[in-house]
Amino acid sequence: MKILVTGGMGFIGSAVVRLAIARGHEVVNLDALTYAACEANVSGVADAPGYAFVHADIRDRAALDRTFAAHRPDAVMHLAAESHVDRSIDGPGAFIETNVTGTYNTLEAARAFWVGQGRPEEFRFHHVSTDEVFGSLPRDPDVKFTEATPYDPRSPYAASKASSDHLVRAWHETYGLPVVLSNCSNNYGSYHFPEKLIPVMILNALAGKDLPIYGDGSNIRDWLFVEDHADALLTVLTRGKTGQSYNIGGENERTNLELVRTLCAILDKKRPKNGGSYADQITFVADRPGHDARYAIDPARIREELGWRPSVTVEEGLARTVQWYLDNETWWRPLLDRAGVGERLGTTS
Repeated sequence: MKILVTGGMGFIGSAVVRLAIARGHEVVNLDALTYAACEANVSGVADAPGYAFVHADIRDRAALDRTFAAHRPDAVMHLAAESHVDRSIDGPGAFIETNVTGTYNTLEAARAFWVGQGRPEEFRFHHVSTDEVFGSLPRDPDVKFTEATPYDPRSPYAASKASSDHLVRAWHETYGLPVVLSNCSNNYGSYHFPEKLIPVMILNALAGKDLPIYGDGSNIRDWLFVEDHADALLTVLTRGKTGQSYNIGGENERTNLELVRTLCAILDKKRPKNGGSYADQITFVADRPGHDARYAIDPARIREELGWRPSVTVEEGLARTVQWYLDNETWWRPLLDRAGVGERLGTTS
């Protein structure tokens, strides 16, 4: 299968690219190379015979049309998006342009190509989204997001992704475009851009800086190892039911404070500091505006219909992630100089 992956230089997109190539698929990686993209993320497969890179922006419809015409993919995995909640609070315009208008352009380019090919039934457009579109959950462990949970986005990022989800469903219902959708919980793992919680905590700890936790650290997230997520995404693409959505979770709920303390304990073992624990660097800072209390995925549909479930516990995944950052300073060090990285963003109320 030849797969067009949008956003394949990003964190999740590059994991999909690496796994797809490893499984024998051809991949066309289309990426605008914005601030969070990193070409080193796919350096291990860049010379593979089934790999091609297209430098293009999903806001550019003509570039998308040229890419479809030149490469004639069998499927699209749409991951290109602005994704950092704090940046969406400071600058929501970029999130609307990329996540909403860019998704519209990608849908229209895919639809034009699909129609031009005679509407092949095997074509798929897989839209990759987030559990943040569902809003916030109570702390009741029996209450989780399902595919039927009403949308209730609370941040500009979440609202832009909710909008893109609705567009994808509308293009399926109105035009018959064969789509599948997925909404995932918080990802982590190697190649995670160092503005997100886990890499920030690892790198700040190593640098002797404060480990800033929003509010009292009681916000709960369901953590999904990125390589598990890539496996789930390819499963949905190849075996999912057209028009269906699938929630993908790690089945690993932790409060932010619990997560950071686990990271500190791992670092204490792997790279002990001189005196004390890395947990001594934990500080509490003003909470993010509109900070959702809890996310948790009910993965029953993907487990029962497609036979998928996560393979990595959060403790195993965090240990592997910490070791990766310890071993790959040449990857993350230059990224710390990019705009906004290491700064507190999203404080505007």
